Amino acid sequence: MDFPKFLLGDNTDYPNAIFVIHTEFPRFIINLENDEVEWLEEFDKNEEQELLDEAENLFQAANEFYDREIERYDE
Repeated sequence: MDFPKFLLGDNTDYPNAIFVIHTEFPRFIINLENDEVEWLEEFDKNEEQELLDEAENLFQAANEFYDREIERYDE
């Protein structure tokens, strides 16, 4: 099954949280309420610096995805 690069998620146990799930490597879930990130991958020390370098771009893309989706709901 193919998934989009980003998915939106919510849960009634976290009424103020909005989750964006990144489905490609490196997979993660970011809570846009507080910018908390949960990585769904395990990384070794060799990958860690590359991940840190790319993380900011991925988080920005997640926020842009969310903004785009919300704009589409408002149309």
